[in-house]
Amino acid sequence: MNSARVTNPRVAGPVVGAGRVVRVRRFGGDAVSVRISPRSITISAAFTVAVLVAGVAALTTGDYPIPFADVVRTLAGHGSGGNDFVVNSLRLPRLLTGLLVGAGLALSGSIFQSVSGNLLGSPDILGFTTGSATGAIVVLLVLHGTAGQATFGAVVGGVITGALVYLLAHRRGVAGPRLVLIGIAAGALLSSVNSYLITRAELADAVNTQIWLIGSLNSRGWEQVRPLAAALVVLVPLALWLGRRLAYLELGDDTAQALGVGVGRSRAALIAVGAALAAVATAAAGPIGFVALTAPPLARWLCGASAPPLVATALAGAALVAVSDLAAQRLFAPTQLPVGVATAVVGGAYLAVLLVRQRRPG
Repeated sequence: MNSARVTNPRVAGPVVGAGRVVRVRRFGGDAVSVRISPRSITISAAFTVAVLVAGVAALTTGDYPIPFADVVRTLAGHGSGGNDFVVNSLRLPRLLTGLLVGAGLALSGSIFQSVSGNLLGSPDILGFTTGSATGAIVVLLVLHGTAGQATFGAVVGGVITGALVYLLAHRRGVAGPRLVLIGIAAGALLSSVNSYLITRAELADAVNTQIWLIGSLNSRGWEQVRPLAAALVVLVPLALWLGRRLAYLELGDDTAQALGVGVGRSRAALIAVGAALAAVATAAAGPIGFVALTAPPLARWLCGASAPPLVATALAGAALVAVSDLAAQRLFAPTQLPVGVATAVVGGAYLAVLLVRQRRPG
């Protein structure tokens, strides 16, 4: 878990929350200590419980209620035909897509907030998700491609946007404020491109595209789950491995360099992984706003960690999307609102609290 911190005793590393060293081994002569934070483990378990509760509610409730025991039998392959269609074809893919998208966006937000040194340094603020949306819109409205091709276009658009923002922000290294400002400018430019393409499209295409831009899990199936899961199987371990360097980068470039961290290479690798996480998540469900912005500081505050607790952050993002989508489905039934509407409410409340805290003396 990321609540565990691995440090090299020959290099003094930053302290990550309260914890205790539980074991020491030697590999090739190097001593390795593992610090476990009980608070981080507890918070991660709480987020896991929230995910499970939201998942059970999503699978059992709705226009066609299914008892929990029947859901279990259906998942085991012994359910009726109707239950199998509702659970395995409609509800379960939607739930899994939301969980994976939430985890991916939260990890991406945590990476960019640490790299930029700014709580507003999330992929939706920096324009990466907007770039993914531009790639999908170009495929759908200009090239008249299929939904699968639009998914590929979203990934390409997000990765290209991330590369351009990084190159434009690079000047003897990448300073956090410069990265944020260039990302905001790139996002505003791409948003205007998206608006122009929508105004030139047919009415039906424009409406569908606009709904997708809000961020929605409606009609999500296994064709979204499988490629997203495959991408996260590769990207999440990379994020967790590279994430060990985030605590050092937050100390400043000079300090991180003195501690033996390759600042330029580490920052470039982290930005690449963060942009890819945002791109694949956006490709699956559209640019769901505020998840990458709110989940990382929430997990960090609850865990009381001085460095990003990436596992808890991923679970927080998954829980946020799952609970928000459940609320969007059930509170306004029979109308199903896009999940992006619910996460925008959460994000707006978070920004209001952040502004109030900033206005307080001291």
